[in-house]
Amino acid sequence: MPRNDAPSRTPLSYEASEDIPSNPHVEGSLGDVINTRFGRREVIGGALAVGAMSALVTSYAGVLARPAAAAAGSRFGFREIEAGVDETHHVAEGHDANVLIRWGDPVLADAPPFDPENQTPQAQEKQFGYNNDYIGYFPLPAGSRNGGHGLLVVNHEFTNRELMGPAFLGDSRRAVDNNMAAHGASVIEVRAGTGGWRVVERSAYARRISALSTKMRLSGPAAGHPRLRTRADPTGTRVIGTMNNCAGGMTPWGTVLIAEENFHGYFTGDLEGNPERRNHERYGVGDGYYNWARHYDRFDVSKEPNEANRFGWMVEFDPYDARSTPVKRTAMGRFKHEGAETIVNADGRLVCYMGDDQRFDYLYKFVSDGRVDPNNRAANADLLDNGTLFVARFEPDGTLTWMPLVFGSGPLTPANDFHSPADVLIETRRAADLLGATPMDRPEDVQPDPLSSKVYVMLTNNSKRGDPGQPGVNAANPRAPNPHGHIIEMVPPDGNHAALTFAWDILVKCGKPGDPEAEAMWHPKTSEHGWFTHPDNAAVDGRGRLWIATDGNRPGSHSDRCDGLWAVETAGGMRGLSKHFFRAPVGSELCGPQFTPDDGALFVAVQHPADAGVENWEPFGRNSTFEDPATRWPDFREDMPPRPSVVVITRRDGGRVGG
Repeated sequence: MPRNDAPSRTPLSYEASEDIPSNPHVEGSLGDVINTRFGRREVIGGALAVGAMSALVTSYAGVLARPAAAAAGSRFGFREIEAGVDETHHVAEGHDANVLIRWGDPVLADAPPFDPENQTPQAQEKQFGYNNDYIGYFPLPAGSRNGGHGLLVVNHEFTNRELMGPAFLGDSRRAVDNNMAAHGASVIEVRAGTGGWRVVERSAYARRISALSTKMRLSGPAAGHPRLRTRADPTGTRVIGTMNNCAGGMTPWGTVLIAEENFHGYFTGDLEGNPERRNHERYGVGDGYYNWARHYDRFDVSKEPNEANRFGWMVEFDPYDARSTPVKRTAMGRFKHEGAETIVNADGRLVCYMGDDQRFDYLYKFVSDGRVDPNNRAANADLLDNGTLFVARFEPDGTLTWMPLVFGSGPLTPANDFHSPADVLIETRRAADLLGATPMDRPEDVQPDPLSSKVYVMLTNNSKRGDPGQPGVNAANPRAPNPHGHIIEMVPPDGNHAALTFAWDILVKCGKPGDPEAEAMWHPKTSEHGWFTHPDNAAVDGRGRLWIATDGNRPGSHSDRCDGLWAVETAGGMRGLSKHFFRAPVGSELCGPQFTPDDGALFVAVQHPADAGVENWEPFGRNSTFEDPATRWPDFREDMPPRPSVVVITRRDGGRVGG
């Protein structure tokens, strides 16, 4: 992460979480007795298994080991591509990967042509924003399963000012407003036709949400609390904008959830004597890497100590209504949300899985009090305002305990300075600290599979685990350090996602097979191109197959390859086999991914092309800038900078993506 001596450079999402202060409140407990030389299967199958596995885990064993119907071979029919590094993107044979929309392309009907040298906030708020991340697909008409016509909701997480041009650099009001306008989300209408997928112009659904001007409201238990009130909003229920929108999720009733992740980076100011000092320090607030406070007092915690409390939430809005007001749902907790993937439980309640993307922070789930009404969309409008937030504790015996974050229970009382449910939700991290949640290696996307009921947790990396003063290994995070990341599989009993106890196992430990320092764990048939590091976003297609997008594979890094998309087997004799499907251009990370309901198209987001470690790439040997970028993907024109873009992948024969 850049410090204040490099104000023009914005951190990557993986760097931003990697270099902010680690969780100072965790102890080396629970699984710290598990040495890194033991893998999960060695623990369960070896001496530690005797007498340690509870009857509950035994009852899950058949689920964990259940073979797939086609255990003899891979369920993915494509020929994998080579891992490597170059300036463009690549996709598996038999598929096409075409750019659908790029930073600066029109979203609203009156958007002006993109001019990177002379960009204005007014133009940017009508154009596709920067650093596309999460993608949600919403079929048209609403409620259908149309795989050829729908809406895309795309998050715009942050800005790489050094790659964007002079209009985004410096401390001027225009530069700050340009950056604020490039954040947020876009809603576009898309349609498949004889010429492929295209953006529908002048769509009634088109919308731009930004950090600069979009009005939102706060709802749920913390709304209106004094700690959410500011001079501009004495009610504590209204807020302008959203930012650092990373991943997200879709609800069964057709709304989108967009996550506010590294919100800390937008706030600066002295914390000495600040009434929120303890809270702000736990989230890293105060030493921000954006200069927005220069023109907006609300981003200076010295002047407005409560403004930061109004960020870090899940934001819900209706993509089918361009006039709808986005709502920050406080019942779902405040932390650095990576995403919010949902599944309807058998009893009708909605369960939402969320990761807090920072070293040594936690895994959460939210269970609604009410039940989803599939026949009355309006009845679900405020379902996410009432429910219970849980945090995970992983036990060495392969069980997982979900602990409720409820005011008045356990340590969450006035004795520990929690005086209301709002306090617990505003300081979710501190509440989870006190409950003894398991400190994780940066939990990012958490993806349930509705066909098997299994849930997959992306743990991107943790280079600080085992450092002096930091937690050591535990059963769920068995490597110290862990520069590569790993994927955990969770299994709810009898498919009950609201249960208080799950089983868990490690699906893969990322890194180079055969490297003794990596301690990687893959299926032995995984090829030299099939392994990866830094799992980040994930998707499960209509056949229950797991796809992993990465953030952190870099030239000269642990992997010496570009980020991309890999297909990973999750069951049967091929469990743990990984195949390389899509490769992103140099310097980018891959986000999304999102399938249409019929698996006929796959949308992926290529974020910050030309950034991230390209100084280690032999053809360049220097940093990448607006004037001299590592790649000019996707336009490859001297008058255009590299542009984050959404890519649509289809099969040439019209079949399902991935074979």
